[in-house]
Amino acid sequence: MTTRRTLLAGTGAALLTSPFRALAQPAARPARIGFLGLDKAADPRPREAVLQGLRELGYVEGGNLTIEQRYAQGQPEQFPALAAELAALKVDVIVSFGGTLGALAAMRATKTIPIVFPAAGDPVGEGLVASLARPGGNVTGLSTFSTELIGKSLELLKQAAPGADRIALLLKPDSIPERAKKERLKTAHVVARALGARLQVVEAHGPEDFDRAFGDMAKARAGALAVWATPVFDNARPRLLDRVARNRLPAMYSYRSYVEAGGLMCYGPDLLDLFRPSATYVDKILKGAKPGDLPVEQPTKFELLINLKTARALELPIPKALLGRADEVIE
Repeated sequence: MTTRRTLLAGTGAALLTSPFRALAQPAARPARIGFLGLDKAADPRPREAVLQGLRELGYVEGGNLTIEQRYAQGQPEQFPALAAELAALKVDVIVSFGGTLGALAAMRATKTIPIVFPAAGDPVGEGLVASLARPGGNVTGLSTFSTELIGKSLELLKQAAPGADRIALLLKPDSIPERAKKERLKTAHVVARALGARLQVVEAHGPEDFDRAFGDMAKARAGALAVWATPVFDNARPRLLDRVARNRLPAMYSYRSYVEAGGLMCYGPDLLDLFRPSATYVDKILKGAKPGDLPVEQPTKFELLINLKTARALELPIPKALLGRADEVIE
């Protein structure tokens, strides 16, 4: 009898105490993500797009999500130090908004913390991943570039400005590794010749070089301009567009934000459509996936936008056939 009473008492005590033991279990630690970007104030939309994607997946900043932010105040040379700070904090994932330079800085800062790049140019050619299907290492993300983009952009620009026999190409020379840059320039020269134009390569490290760069274009009598995307140029968008307008150059850009702000035309992916899905990579990694096993996604849609108001200011008649191909025409 004593044995039975003892057994029942022990069972009752276990039933009474087990809920309290469950309540006493420590709550799951919030996911800790590091954001590495060039300039938060210049364009907050990419960051907000990633945060929106994370919210849709159930992450709440201040709840189950903590974000450590490091921004370079428009100076990409600060990326290595900022990436090292995030690595030292041992965040769970680093999301790099700094294009190729930001992603490379993060890679050099850590070989173990997963890194997601929401928008890099040519990840294989620029040394970020071993292949698109199997990135390897601790890095993955989304690509904004395909070799077809170079040719198609120049072709569309020449259709808009058929009289341009010299096309200036503005680029930041250190924005991508030298080998990748040479390959892209080789393609651009071949395409320009096929279109009956000569290519003038003009370099600018940042907005401080714009006056000199546009002076070089004027001296060479460039009739049109193509701008290769880089976060440094994106952050200086108003200043760049002002120089283009002053020089009355028909210009092709990579992203819609330029055309919405007064640029003539763009051809490329919608960046926000790339930033939002990067949240899915972060979620998969937080749930145990290895970044090296997650294939790099490439854009499947490229959009052509034309700003007719800018065309009229340039006294540039846009062919009806080109307008008909546009995904959006801004009046």
